[in-house]
Amino acid sequence: MTTLFTNVTAVTMDPILPQLKDAFVLVEGTKIVQVSSRRPLGDFDRIVDCTGRVMMPGLVNAHTHLPMTLMRGYGGGRDLQHWLNDCIFPAEARLDSRCVRAGTLLALAELIAGGVTCVADMYYFCPDIAQAVADSGLSANLSRSVTAFQPVDNPADYLSCREMGELVDTWNGYDDGRILVDVSIHAEYTSFAAPNLWEYLGRYAADHDLGMQVHISETQSEHLDCLARHGKTPLALLDQYGVWENGGLAAHCVWVSDEDMALMAQKHITAVHNPVSNLKLGSGIARLPQLLQSGVNVALGTDGAASNNSHDMFEEMKLASLLHKGVSLDPLAVTAAQALAMATVSGAVAMGRSSGRIVVGQDADLILVDFTRPNLTPCHDIRENLVYSAHGGDVVMNMSRGRIIYENGAFLTLDLEQIRAEVEGYALPRIFGE
Repeated sequence: MTTLFTNVTAVTMDPILPQLKDAFVLVEGTKIVQVSSRRPLGDFDRIVDCTGRVMMPGLVNAHTHLPMTLMRGYGGGRDLQHWLNDCIFPAEARLDSRCVRAGTLLALAELIAGGVTCVADMYYFCPDIAQAVADSGLSANLSRSVTAFQPVDNPADYLSCREMGELVDTWNGYDDGRILVDVSIHAEYTSFAAPNLWEYLGRYAADHDLGMQVHISETQSEHLDCLARHGKTPLALLDQYGVWENGGLAAHCVWVSDEDMALMAQKHITAVHNPVSNLKLGSGIARLPQLLQSGVNVALGTDGAASNNSHDMFEEMKLASLLHKGVSLDPLAVTAAQALAMATVSGAVAMGRSSGRIVVGQDADLILVDFTRPNLTPCHDIRENLVYSAHGGDVVMNMSRGRIIYENGAFLTLDLEQIRAEVEGYALPRIFGE
């Protein structure tokens, strides 16, 4: 399949050629094969006229929990620990495979319509999540979250570790790497009863060349309790057990220390900033400018819709930039260009993806944003408009690895009405008795 985009205005995230105007972008199969000011020769399966639209790399949501879309807004007004223990954990105890698949598909529809082409997910019922992702056309790094509230004698025989291994065997590398499997420790505070698990999972990731996903220092109490228990921060403690040998995704990082930041830069650990969720749960504000200044790769995530309450990465970009300007009283604390990088190329790098830039050889993860919308008119600076004026609803096309999966409001891989019926007719009644 060849697709030629004409009349392209683009933000490329390529430092050599940051913006395109009146250009042509040619996609063949899953790859971008030409970016030029001259029209390529030959015939093409499809030609897409981009007049009035802006092309950019597909957005990368580097931390979420897809099935938790079923709990969107549930238990609001609580801090993280009360929200989890009083609301979320009891609701999750009533999940089954059918619920998880319905919630995942609903989340994927929202992500696709909002311009996301790649997502990192941490949850359980992972085979159901993987099948939903496979059907949707999106790319994903999936991880089976491991917790342990009691000591574990043999990690290899522990249920969640066995399920992780099965997920790796079945899904890692699916569709030429469209689905990758990461190892996941949910957090220090949900597994400190079994530190041998950390060592086992760190070694498993290193031996199998897999990524790692962990919640790190999301709340002050989490961070301080770990220091009181072990004399080390969560990040440093897990490093002691070999968790970060392949780097990884450290979600939240609200309370990481200066020493943690230096370790993150050294070990190639990406901080995944989740500003909306962190504010909604009253967890605090990550020191994003300091992370960037320390040389830490920073990506963006929405966290689950239960604590956000959406998967709108444009909203995440805007808040990530504005929040730190206000806190520091510095209008340049986080620029629009930095916010765009966190939502695209930085997330792609963190997840081992060949995407996030519009350059020859990259995966064709591309979206079009309608710049004829009133909220995007006029346009004095494309990047400023994308970060501060655009919404997920302004996305009019989503191409994932060379395949258009959403266009002009139509889902081409998902049946939204069927998804809604399953959510409303089965999942919500099962979880909440509605």
